[in-house]
Amino acid sequence: MTTAYVFPGQGSQVVGMGSDWLGRSDRVRATFDEADEALGESLSKVTLEGPMELLTATRNASPALLTVGVAYWRVLEAEGLSPDVVAGHSLGEYSALVCAGALDFADAVRLTRLRGEAMQNAVPTGVGTMAAIIGIKDAAVIQQLCDEASEGQTLEPSAYNTLGQVVIAGHVEAVERACGLARNHRGIAKQLNVSAPFHCSLLAPAGEHLERALAEVDIGPLRIPYVPNVTATWTETCTADEIRERLVRQVSKPVLWQQSMAEMIEHGVDNWLEVGAGRTLGGLIKRFDRKASASNFESESWRS
Repeated sequence: MTTAYVFPGQGSQVVGMGSDWLGRSDRVRATFDEADEALGESLSKVTLEGPMELLTATRNASPALLTVGVAYWRVLEAEGLSPDVVAGHSLGEYSALVCAGALDFADAVRLTRLRGEAMQNAVPTGVGTMAAIIGIKDAAVIQQLCDEASEGQTLEPSAYNTLGQVVIAGHVEAVERACGLARNHRGIAKQLNVSAPFHCSLLAPAGEHLERALAEVDIGPLRIPYVPNVTATWTETCTADEIRERLVRQVSKPVLWQQSMAEMIEHGVDNWLEVGAGRTLGGLIKRFDRKASASNFESESWRS
C-alpha cells in the first residue's frame, strides 16, 4: 500500500476545528500554542471560538488551517504512521512542506498569515471573483470559454480540482460573462462567494510580496516526496530556491490538483488520507477515481 497525506486549503475552515483533539493530545495543544506564539496573538481563540466571519478572513483562515493540518499530522506521527508522499491543495501545500521537513512550522505560520494578507490586498474588493465550472472535462474547452468571455479583461483557469470541476478567476464582469456562456459548452457555472480572484495573474503583486518574505526563511531538504501545485510532478529532491519559486508561482498560477492526483496514482498511490478539517479533498479524489481508498483524519479510520 502506498499512502498519500493530502492537506486541504481555504474553504475547509469551521469554527471549533481541532477542538476534539485538544484534550486528547499534548501534541495538538502544543501546535496551537506554537501558532499563537509565532503570530504574537491568539489565533487559537479565533479558530476555536470564531465568529465564522473572523475565521474566514484569509489572514486568519490560512494559518488556522495550517495549524490544524500540522497538529493532526503530529498525532499520526506519534502513532508511528507516515506517508509515502504528501501534497496540499493551494494553502495546504504549506502543511505538506512542514510534514515533508522542508518548512519549519513557526515560519510556515507567519508565511501563511503574510500570504493571506497579500492575496487579499492585491486586488481591490469588488474587482475580482471566481466561479466553479461543472461538467466540462476538457481543459481546452475551459480555456476556450475563458478566451470567449474575457473581452480584454483577465479571466483564467485557477484550479483544476477533479474531472469535470474547474474553477476560473478574474475580473468580476468577465467571470459573469463566462457563467452565462458555460451552457454553450455543456457546463454549469456557479459563482463563488469569495473576496478575491485567487490563483490568477491579478494576484501577481501578492507573489512578489511573498517572494521577499520567502527569501528570509530557511528551507530544508525534503524527508519525503511531495507534489507541488504548479508542476504536479512527484518531487523527491529539490533545492530551497526551487521550493521558494514554486510557492511564489502558486499564488498567481492555477492549482493543478487533478494533475497531481493523476501523478500520484501513476507512482502507485492507492491509499489517501486527508489530514485537516473537513472532507473536501476526499470527495475530489473519489470523483477522480471511484475505486480510490480515501479517508480523513477526523473519522479516525486510519486507526484500523
